[in-house]
Order: sequence, then structure tokens, then C-alpha cells
Amino acid sequence: MAEFGYERARDELVNVVKMLEQGGLDLDDSLALWERGEALARRCEEHLAGARQRVETALSHADDDEE
Repeated sequence: MAEFGYERARDELVNVVKMLEQGGLDLDDSLALWERGEALARRCEEHLAGARQRVETALSHADDDEE
């Protein structure tokens, strides 16, 4: 999953949530999907944190250039 980009992880997370919301899965399958969803959510958070850091760095450099 480390190779997943943000969009791919997000799309798969949406699919996992849909499957869990539909129900009809046995307990083991539900738990496996939930664990997969948690991992995908963490991956999305990592991507967003990285993007946030890049924006903050760019803004900081822009402020430095103005001074």
C-alpha cells in the first residue's frame, strides 16, 4: 500500500466503507475490511500531512522572499 497515491487510497477507502455499510459480511470479512480501511485512512492522512507541510514550506519561503 506504500505505493498508493492519495487518490487511489481514498477511492479504495470509499469502496471499503460502502461494503461495510451494505452489511451481509461475516465477522472475519468485516474485521478484515475494517482493518484495511484503517490502513487506507492512515495512508490518506500521511499524504495530506505531507501536502500540508509542502504548502507551509512554500508559504514560508514566499514570506522570506518578500522581506
